Amino acid sequence: MTKDLTPKYTVPGIEREAAGRLIGLLQLRLHALNDLHLTLKHVHWNVVGPHFIAVHEMIDPQVDRVREMADDVAERIAALGGVAQGTPGALVGERTWDDYSIGRADAIAHLGALDLVYTGVIESVRAAIKEAGEVDPATEDLLIEQLRDLEQFQWFVRAHLESSGGTLSTGKAHTEEEAARAGGS
Repeated sequence: MTKDLTPKYTVPGIEREAAGRLIGLLQLRLHALNDLHLTLKHVHWNVVGPHFIAVHEMIDPQVDRVREMADDVAERIAALGGVAQGTPGALVGERTWDDYSIGRADAIAHLGALDLVYTGVIESVRAAIKEAGEVDPATEDLLIEQLRDLEQFQWFVRAHLESSGGTLSTGKAHTEEEAARAGGS
């Protein structure tokens, strides 16, 4: 059964039913961002090997920005008249993806897996932008700004995985485990 997220009020110029759809869309974005910032901290804590310090120091600014993105999304949900569900139980109960699967691993293995994580997040943000754009340019703008940052973070990750010929070591990977193996080889 789908939960009715239609707010009792919303911002001027948006119908309450449309705001409810936006709130549902943004709630999934909030879950994805909360999951991503925790995954990034997990990588930060569990990265080892010769590239440890470079990856360790590259990840923290990404964590900080992703946490800011989550806050922006939660505040947009509230502005639309909704309730931002930021609890771990809500995240786990409503997410549509599996938990990050790599533990202590070489820096390049983690980056290989993280590349796939970013691909999934970026694809879902692009779909959300398309849907939000049909209803609300302010929400669309918020998501576009976040997309630019997420794509830049993926570029930082991919720079470690790319050959001088422009091939990604993880290009044929379909799972985090495959990407970790390909990235680490």
